[in-house]
Amino acid sequence: MPPSVIFYISGHGFGHAIRQIAIINALHALTPALPIVVRTAAPEWLFTRTTCGASVFLAGETDTGVVQIDSLRLDVGESVRQARAFVARFDELVAREAALIRANSGRLVISDAPPLACAASAAAGVPAIVCANFTWDWIYREYSEQPGVESLVAEIGRVYSTASAGWRLPLSGGFETIDPIIDLPFVARHGRADLDPPGIRRAVTLPPDRPLALVSFGGYGLHQLPLTRLDCLEEWDIVLTTRGSASVTVPRGVHVVTEEELYGRGFRYEDLVRAVDVVITKPGYGIIADCVANDSAMLYTSRGRFAEYDVMVREMPRYLRCRHLELEAFETGAWNAALRILAGLPGPPQRVPTDGAQVAARMIAGLVGRA
Repeated sequence: MPPSVIFYISGHGFGHAIRQIAIINALHALTPALPIVVRTAAPEWLFTRTTCGASVFLAGETDTGVVQIDSLRLDVGESVRQARAFVARFDELVAREAALIRANSGRLVISDAPPLACAASAAAGVPAIVCANFTWDWIYREYSEQPGVESLVAEIGRVYSTASAGWRLPLSGGFETIDPIIDLPFVARHGRADLDPPGIRRAVTLPPDRPLALVSFGGYGLHQLPLTRLDCLEEWDIVLTTRGSASVTVPRGVHVVTEEELYGRGFRYEDLVRAVDVVITKPGYGIIADCVANDSAMLYTSRGRFAEYDVMVREMPRYLRCRHLELEAFETGAWNAALRILAGLPGPPQRVPTDGAQVAARMIAGLVGRA
């Protein structure tokens, strides 16, 4: 095949894939003839349910991330154990991935943020760029009480040092061993501009004149939510999304939108974010970026021991209206007091660019054109 750009994307959560899809689409719009290959353990439907400019999708494990018990809790010990086992196989994995890069005529590798991509690209003689808001050595350093963490962090940092550059997104941590560093704006998804929020609400059968809060927790199923105990339904309507048919009975004032219905009507998830007043979630780069881009407030709860969380909690108030909701309050349905306070907050002190996908795409196109 002609020379390609290969994206190595972490399968941990959906945020890595979602922001790289935005970059891939911006790159495809700039250079439609350029082959784009995706290598990831993230589910393929994330890439196929909306337009994605990738030419080839290659499923495969690229890192181990952290092990989630559910959307709000993680297993620290198992996370470190799996990461150490993965790194112990690096010689075998690097050889496999270097062969894959050569077989797909890779000219440039973009990593978000598997260190394996950096090692494999070095072995294949291809430059690699780490484009992310954190590196995995920084994440694992948080678990210093676990056996073998020091050597794990050192090895991952050494592998990252083989990258040609780090393109660092906002809300960042790590990158100590990568040079040079270039800071990018938010890579974010923007809701459609041809309809205002009430117009989007009417199109997806949501009340146009009620305060709306969208519940956004990747794998946190409808049956786990305290829908029958919500104390906010006199003042707020709640919006949930699900894949497939909604098989749960919900109280009056709770609206379930299936992804099939949403996408079938020509809308995307970011349109819902734009249409509502508040998103109720755990802090993650993707949903924060969506809220910043679409001027939606965020009510957030804790997400377990993850180094990224503290950075986000510290930085978020600069970019969006946000309020913390204790995990116990979230799980018991005591949402109203926090929603009421959040609704009264002033706008954020900073308006920041959210065109990071276009910026990254232009940089990639420039590098490929010079290769």
